[in-house]
Amino acid sequence: MLIGQGLLTQSQAHEVLPSIAKMEQVGDTLQFDVELVVEGFLAGIDQTTTTDTNDAPQAEEYDTLRALDAAELAERFDAFWPQMAENLRVTLDGAPAELTFQSLVVQDEDNLDLARRSVLTFTAAIPEGAEKIQVGWASVYGALILRQEGVDAPFDGYLEAGADSDPITLAGGDQAGPWQTFVNYIPVGFDHIVPKGLDHILFVLGLFFLSTRMKPLLWQISAFTLAHTITLALASLGYVNVPGSIVEPLIALSIVYVAVENLYTDGLSPWRPFIIFGFGLLHGLGFASVLGDFGLPEASFIPALIGFNIGVEIGQLAVIAVVYLCVFKAIENAKNGEADKPLSALYLMAMLIVIVLLIPMSEFASYGDLALLVAATAIILGLCAASCSVPRFEGYREIVAMPASILIGVVAAYWCVERVFL
Repeated sequence: MLIGQGLLTQSQAHEVLPSIAKMEQVGDTLQFDVELVVEGFLAGIDQTTTTDTNDAPQAEEYDTLRALDAAELAERFDAFWPQMAENLRVTLDGAPAELTFQSLVVQDEDNLDLARRSVLTFTAAIPEGAEKIQVGWASVYGALILRQEGVDAPFDGYLEAGADSDPITLAGGDQAGPWQTFVNYIPVGFDHIVPKGLDHILFVLGLFFLSTRMKPLLWQISAFTLAHTITLALASLGYVNVPGSIVEPLIALSIVYVAVENLYTDGLSPWRPFIIFGFGLLHGLGFASVLGDFGLPEASFIPALIGFNIGVEIGQLAVIAVVYLCVFKAIENAKNGEADKPLSALYLMAMLIVIVLLIPMSEFASYGDLALLVAATAIILGLCAASCSVPRFEGYREIVAMPASILIGVVAAYWCVERVFL
């Protein structure tokens, strides 16, 4: 049994979703039922680096495919199957299996603003005496969640893009233990922050830019962590079910609030930790959306949930660490109240290096989220260069923290409008 699967509302049409494969032995064959958004596969979108199909070079082709009715899409896939079969890796006791296409059942979803799931069914003949199977597919197809069914202690694993599973015993018994499940879900949580969680990254940056002192940051991070842990657990268990159409705009509004308050204070107000706690409850529902896409195994629910949450925390701390490395010299310089031209030049040089790294990314739209993070780093370095060139005690706050907060607020305000009206 899986916990968390189905707790979500329908996903947006352009969101790249994980594929889920269920594998079960039926007589002398293995049947695979793969739940996937087939339009992305047909369009040739690299699902390893793309989180939103609008950012892919094949965005127009994807939208054209999404507009087809179920019968037309299934017909397109019939012609595509031989190509896909070449990119599937299924071996039985080390020997490649012959794969046979059975059907593609396309979800009936007329609203083009929502993603359309399909179920691909194919089979593999089991040679007499075969005991082990390995499964994988091409990296461009993205991550694969593989679940064995119909046996005791079944395999349940998250395969990174392009990776093959460990050998799986056909008779069962390969269920991951608590420790392995815990370890497996850490990168899933981290990946949801870096690079896929731009809204959560902006929220954390809003917390960071409030004050140069560590104590306010620790109070805010503690309140945020406690809150999102609570709703992440409750939503994953099915006790909380809030539509994404409500949660996502509110998350954007939470970022706007944090950014605006940064402009009026440089310290921790008495009410801010409580407000951050409330916002953390919202963000926990957002984190739960990832787990809801593929659910959590009941036997290892707690280790998986803790692993995912720790991955989220590591991602958040990584963001804070990178930004701190960018600004700490500017903070020290502002304490002296003097201009430091050599330091300003070093910041400008670092900014130019980052921009050079950004140029090749701009040619590949599928790197959209990562490119935005790199661009944000360049902006922060540029602001630090400006602050170090001005002899002011408040140089960091006025030239770095406040403009960065304004930019964060503007982006979040646009997201709020987009998520409600566009």
